[in-house]
Amino acid sequence: MTAQDSVQAPLDHPVAGTTGRRSRDLLLGAGLVVCWSSGFIGAELAAPHAPPATTLAWRYLLTTVLLVPWLVRAARTWGARLSAADLLRQVVLALLVQVGYLAGVFAAVSAGVPAGTTALVAALQPALVVLLVALTSRRGVGARRLVGLVVGTAGVAVVVSGDLRAGTFGGAAVLLPVAATASLAVGTVLQRRWPAPGGPMTTLAAHSAVSAVVFSAWALATGALAPPPVPGFAGAVLWSAVLAGIGGYGSYVAVVRRSGPARASTLLWLTPPVTALWAWAVFGDPLRPATLVGLAVCAAAVVVFGPAREEGAVSTPRR
Repeated sequence: MTAQDSVQAPLDHPVAGTTGRRSRDLLLGAGLVVCWSSGFIGAELAAPHAPPATTLAWRYLLTTVLLVPWLVRAARTWGARLSAADLLRQVVLALLVQVGYLAGVFAAVSAGVPAGTTALVAALQPALVVLLVALTSRRGVGARRLVGLVVGTAGVAVVVSGDLRAGTFGGAAVLLPVAATASLAVGTVLQRRWPAPGGPMTTLAAHSAVSAVVFSAWALATGALAPPPVPGFAGAVLWSAVLAGIGGYGSYVAVVRRSGPARASTLLWLTPPVTALWAWAVFGDPLRPATLVGLAVCAAAVVVFGPAREEGAVSTPRR
């Protein structure tokens, strides 16, 4: 064995490769949890200054501008490799994963649903995703994952019921994050079935451009496109565009590609604790006993659910 071979051997060792892959999965998952939870805070930061249409329009206009290099790459790559039907599928994904989801989340926060509670309702998404995957693939959920889904859903129910008893918002407002969650769940499953060439940032740039058009049209139609000239609104848009828009969705697409839609969705059970703590620190929202119990149950559900990488999931290479 040469000196060069001795240097290369540890790098090629399967144990070292597996450890490195797991480390990347953990870092990517942590980034997803931190950045995704920031979106709920951004929605509440913007709510006092502008309606959801205004905030979302400017959030996506800024996100698209920041992602122009990847947008150019998407235009070249997708134009050469995707058919008209494939392009239409990507538009549908943008409408489900970004437009439908965020419209529901921002509308819920504007209706008075606390950011932490909105995050917890959105944490029901793993149950929907796993059920959709099981139905479309004709594979069973599995006893362990079924227990995890039941436990996680119970944790969400505990927190929501506590907020309803406290009278922080009307019961009908809960339907807004529920609808948003359903939209994200369907889009997550389809995203694995409708892959697009390029890395996660290329997909994110293209989907952001579609969302910018839709939200700008919505704001223009309702006479709400003009941004309020206040620093609070500008800060909320910057927060949402960079942390949630690029960090959150970029890491979400990456986790779906690497570990599968069910695992990516399950990690969202960990966003409520981060969101609740941020809401307590930033807005002074109380940490009720029901909230703490629900958060502990949701965290336990992620552990029960299973390993970090779904069976059969493989990394999607850049093309």
